Amino acid sequence: MLTDEQIEEMMARVRKLELKARRLVRESFSGEYLSSFKGQGLDFDDFREYQHGDEVRFIDWNVTARMNQPFVRKFREERELSVVIAVDVSGSSDYGSQNLSKREVAAEAAAVLGFSALGNGDKVGLLVFAGEPLLFIPPAKGSRHLLRMIREILTMKPPVQGTSISAACDFLVRTLRRRSVVFMISDFYSDPLDKPLGKLAHKHEAIALRLSDPLEAKLPKVGKVIMRDPETGFETLVNTSNPNLRKSYERLMLRQHEGVSSVLKKHGIDSAELGTDQDALKTLHQLFKRRSRKRAR
Repeated sequence: MLTDEQIEEMMARVRKLELKARRLVRESFSGEYLSSFKGQGLDFDDFREYQHGDEVRFIDWNVTARMNQPFVRKFREERELSVVIAVDVSGSSDYGSQNLSKREVAAEAAAVLGFSALGNGDKVGLLVFAGEPLLFIPPAKGSRHLLRMIREILTMKPPVQGTSISAACDFLVRTLRRRSVVFMISDFYSDPLDKPLGKLAHKHEAIALRLSDPLEAKLPKVGKVIMRDPETGFETLVNTSNPNLRKSYERLMLRQHEGVSSVLKKHGIDSAELGTDQDALKTLHQLFKRRSRKRAR
């Protein structure tokens, strides 16, 4: 249980995040957010006769057969999106060799995404997960609602420290009835990934934000150290002065990173990396711009 001092410190952090996120959204994020995500949802409206230039995939073959001429489905653009931020708070999320832990970077990103959504009239919700889904806050509007989300990201203590992307994806696929924009924020140190992420991307607009720390990619040369897995508790003595060991570790982590990238690319999931040694807000800005250019083509 948190002490009064810890609660006050956490709330000060939330208020600081709120001010920073609001300023960034006001100054630079709102335009990119709007062009990146607005109007992606479509509601069926009516049928009309096929016209030259219409997309073939919108032809309704049942109506076409009845009317003996091609008809297409008409859609109207949704004016409001549902944005769900899924955040991994497993044991590895509390690691950070730089100024912030991965969890704190995730909370900062969630604040910016949340205020961007609210500023454009969209609803925003939260799924906090580790080895299983821990808390789901349905999409809604309002600053108090969003501040509660940020507080939960920073304070949630999972009973089991493992990570299950599969359980999180299955929960979202079952729970979200309406097509939503889902930001999955995790280091993706989890198996399996392929089928769960594929199912999520098939039903929703999925974006992966990968949390990372520079010491996870390369071991520093610091002699013999005891390394502990934060999710299993397993400890082992490692001689980091051994160049072969460092190279093997680097290759292993590179393969893991490339494996995740391959799965995301396979299912058309946009992604960006949020490093504890980088400016997460700059990364989000670049992601929004990239998506805006893609939609403009």
